[in-house]
Parts: sequence; C-alpha cells; structure tokens
Amino acid sequence: MKLVVVSAGLSVPSSTRLLADRLAAATGGPASAEVQVVELRDLAVEIAHNFTNGFPGRALSAAFDAVTQADGLIVVTPVFSASYSGLFKSFFDTLSVSDPDALAGKPVLIAATGGTARHSLVLDHALRPLFSYLKAVVVPTGVYAASEDWGAEGLDGRIQRAAGELTALMRGLSTATKPAGREPEVVPFEQQLAALRPAG
Repeated sequence: MKLVVVSAGLSVPSSTRLLADRLAAATGGPASAEVQVVELRDLAVEIAHNFTNGFPGRALSAAFDAVTQADGLIVVTPVFSASYSGLFKSFFDTLSVSDPDALAGKPVLIAATGGTARHSLVLDHALRPLFSYLKAVVVPTGVYAASEDWGAEGLDGRIQRAAGELTALMRGLSTATKPAGREPEVVPFEQQLAALRPAG
C-alpha cells in the first residue's frame, strides 16, 4: 500500500508539515506501507511553468505519478485569506488538467493549519468541496490545527480518528485494482461510511 502526503507549507520548519507528519504516523497500516511526501514549495516554479506552457517538469510529473498511484492521500494546507493556499489549489488544478480522473475513488484525508480557530470552517467550505469535485472519497473527519491547538487536548483525538478512517478506506474500501485501460471501481460513499461504523 502507498500513502502520499501533500504538504503546502511554505516555511521551514512548517506547522503544516508537522501536522502532515503526525497524520501520516497515525495512519499506520501494514508494516510494508510506503509513505511519500510531496512538498509543494519545492514544485512552485514547475507548477507556474505548467500553467504557461502546458507541460509538467520532471519533478512535477513525478509528483503527479505519486499522487495518481497512491492508495490514499493526506493533503494539508495553510489557510490564506480564509481558504486553501494558491499553491495548493494550483497543484491540484494542474493535476486535474493532466488527468481529470487522477483522484477518482481515491481516499483523501483533508487537513489545514491556521493562526486562529475561526478558520476551521475551511475544511468543510473549501477543501471538502474541492476534493468532492475531483471525485475523491473524503474521509468524514477533517483535521484543523490552530496555533493554540499544538499541545492542547483534542488535536490528538482528531488526528487518530481521521487517520483510522483513512486506514480503513485504504484497506480495500476505495479504488479496486483494475487492469490498465479500465475505469476504477468506485464503492458508494454510503457503503464506505457504513463500513467505518462500529459493529453492534
């Protein structure tokens, strides 16, 4: 199984990357699971060039391949102007132009960081609609971390719950493996949610 983490943090160190790493660690899964991190700040120039010339550079093309071939995604963005960052949106815009079905049926855990808890609605008002439009299967629990959340009660619980939901979907409830040239099999979202509920 392959898990790909897309981080749109710009600073070093980055709270966005820190949240991404914590989510990836909590997702766990089989010991053989492969985790790959895509740092969007390293791809900013190639993303801009792709808009102007229509062709992804070598590093951007490799990032597209990683995301397309992943069994599950964790996507994390800082909040800019009450929404996802332009760099984050630009990456998924160029990916969807390259392959409109790149995320079809793919489990995605959405997360964001910001300076204030007032921006937590970015998960449901910006990120969830974006990935629903891209035909991904967005896990029910999104994770938002404001500055005051680090070290506070509640964040670890949200991380564990979201990671558990993503792990369950990655273990066979999302995109079935199909021969090349065939459309992915997409399990209805209601069926996937029912599988996440505790028995009894």
